[in-house]
Amino acid sequence: MIAILDYDAGNIKSVEKAFNLLGEKTILTRDFSEIERADRVVLPGVGSFGTAMDNLKKYELDKAIHSVVEKGTPFLGICLGLQLLFESSDESPNVDGLGVLEGKILRIPDADGLKIPHIGWNSLKFPNTGRLYKGIEDGAYVYFVHSYYLKAKCDDIVVATTEYGVDIHASVEKDNVFACQFHPEKSSEVGLKILKNFAEV
Repeated sequence: MIAILDYDAGNIKSVEKAFNLLGEKTILTRDFSEIERADRVVLPGVGSFGTAMDNLKKYELDKAIHSVVEKGTPFLGICLGLQLLFESSDESPNVDGLGVLEGKILRIPDADGLKIPHIGWNSLKFPNTGRLYKGIEDGAYVYFVHSYYLKAKCDDIVVATTEYGVDIHASVEKDNVFACQFHPEKSSEVGLKILKNFAEV
């Protein structure tokens, strides 16, 4: 069973549908006992960093996330879910992130010819071997929607990058924690393969 965390963020239902398409059983929940029993946990989301952290704390999902991560349950953050796993974000300067991983979320810098937010398909490079990307070729295209990007403290955890005026850490893996800035649930067959790889970790 895959627990998908419900904290009033956008885009949660499409993640649920993608896993169901793969034949995975899911539960959309904010119940601590259901999250603890789950085989895998997913933190999806679209929205504001500060509002999302407020909601995670309101539902005490911040405690649930730390608990399942420490227990070793495979955990996947998607888009805003990736950003929340880190220490801070330029979007909400006085708000602490979950601090599960070390790094900061920065605003994509303005540059000639680049529109912000970064919306659309972009290719991935794989600087380190990632379990989410088994069977996926270098240069595969995935779908992004974001104005802020990850700069991880340690390059060793970065398993996928993309270029959009700056080198973007597009995906990270550390032990049982996985995260991607792009939307695998909107990334066609490549995205479904990534979700399937997570379901089989």
